[in-house]
Amino acid sequence: MKNFIAGKYKQQREYKSFTPTFINAPFAWENSQINLLIERAAKLLGELNAYAELRPNVNFSIPMNVVKEATYSNQIEGTKTELDEAVLPQGEINPQRRDDWQEVQNYIEALNFAIAKLSELPLSVRLLKAIHKILMSGVRGKHKAPGEIRRTQNWIGGSTPSDAFFVPPSAEDIPDLLSDLEKFWHNESLQIPKLIKIAITHYQFETIHPFLDGNGRCGRLLIILQLIDAQILSKPVLYMSTFFERHRNAYYDSLSMVRKSKDLEQWITFFLNGIVETAEDGLETFKAIVALQEEYATNILTLGPRSENARKLLQILYATPIINVRRVEMELGISFSSANRLLKSLTELGILKEITGYSRNRLFVLEKYLNLFRS
Repeated sequence: MKNFIAGKYKQQREYKSFTPTFINAPFAWENSQINLLIERAAKLLGELNAYAELRPNVNFSIPMNVVKEATYSNQIEGTKTELDEAVLPQGEINPQRRDDWQEVQNYIEALNFAIAKLSELPLSVRLLKAIHKILMSGVRGKHKAPGEIRRTQNWIGGSTPSDAFFVPPSAEDIPDLLSDLEKFWHNESLQIPKLIKIAITHYQFETIHPFLDGNGRCGRLLIILQLIDAQILSKPVLYMSTFFERHRNAYYDSLSMVRKSKDLEQWITFFLNGIVETAEDGLETFKAIVALQEEYATNILTLGPRSENARKLLQILYATPIINVRRVEMELGISFSSANRLLKSLTELGILKEITGYSRNRLFVLEKYLNLFRS
């Protein structure tokens, strides 16, 4: 990679855009730390995947992994929605914060849609366009051609391309760049570890910036899709956006350094460190979930005949850890009064906590469990 050429600047009218070099080519690296990081990351991802495959109860919590990824990916873009809000129904969200909340919901929908489509469609620009359309539906950027590759210039930072922090390639260069990116994904003749491919893809996608808006979210979502498409993971159990949010400045600086200094190895090192850190966090979370589930299972045995409904309710709460009486009534097919008694019993056991303070329209949270996902 010492001979890597990041790209070239192209003079437009009053500004220069940056056109990255095609990446569908062999890569080699000199930094031996990268080899160690690949080995460490692959081991941790294997362990993380094993939890999802072999621990049935852990599967109930996978929707919360998606919620966490969606929440932090959107926070990088400036939304204010917190994890607690992300799992609330729309009616419970402050009207002034509903736009941010909707962006998180769109990310969740887009990720779930994309994973389902991977069984029918190859990883492709076509799929990315469908994802982008969902991401941008009814939110900021809804008028910026959702689901369409841009036909005009965009830029990052500043009020115009002339004073921008970064100006991606001109629209006329994008079709060839995306074609090259697709070929890179599916070129099995390249002797490159999948994790390196995913790291390079993220850099290249963010540099191309193919949409008018939503490129950051789409690019981070693509990481999960590539991990699943490469069969490194079978389910979305990695939330890289927490790492990028925690190290936001370093994340942007590392991407910029590739373009400015041609130093692709430092970006790959940064990315692989992110995989390692996030996978370690994910494993700790899964271990804590299993321990907490065992604690809950023991505690609800004291409920006698109601313990079976309590078990079913907990399985629902592992996916959506905030609930009201009406939903319990509907999900379990029991009467309103029975649902109320069940929630009261679980609150008395310290499993649930009422969070509104109201006598009606109350909400109950599986607080210890939700805390496991807070970054």
